[in-house]
Amino acid sequence: MIKTELPDFQLRQATIEDCPLILELINELAEYEKLAHEVTATVAILEESLFGERSGAEAVIAEFHHKPVGYALWFYNFSTFTGRPGIYLEDIYVRPTMRGRGFGKCLLAYLAKLAVDRNYTRVEWSVLDWNEPSIRFYRAIGAIPMDEWTVQRLHGEALTSFAMQFRQES
Repeated sequence: MIKTELPDFQLRQATIEDCPLILELINELAEYEKLAHEVTATVAILEESLFGERSGAEAVIAEFHHKPVGYALWFYNFSTFTGRPGIYLEDIYVRPTMRGRGFGKCLLAYLAKLAVDRNYTRVEWSVLDWNEPSIRFYRAIGAIPMDEWTVQRLHGEALTSFAMQFRQES
């Protein structure tokens, strides 16, 4: 348990037993972002991805009065320019009824501290263009937009098709 200065609010490292809860929170976030149709994760997939032999991400659960109210899920990236890793925050979510209490800010500050403690150089994330409340919050804590960068993605059929263009010498 990671106690915070906020009364009755604590963080804890997610465990494999939390995968149903994490999926529930992912679905809530997807609904908020109007992207529920894109969620294909299952409890089994999360168990493998977060806690399997080749796990590539971590998560913390945010609790208020010992009840889950949000989460953060991240993985590690790497900056060749600094020669050090960083944290890529995939999801940060606080249930709507719990917003405005400092829980999201506490979650993000925890990740910043984790990055500093591990000698990482950055914490990065994406935000939807229309999400003005989040953008205002991120600016208020000192986050800067990467205006000259645009996220690119290969997925689905395009990923599979392009992967088939790699040929190894026999």
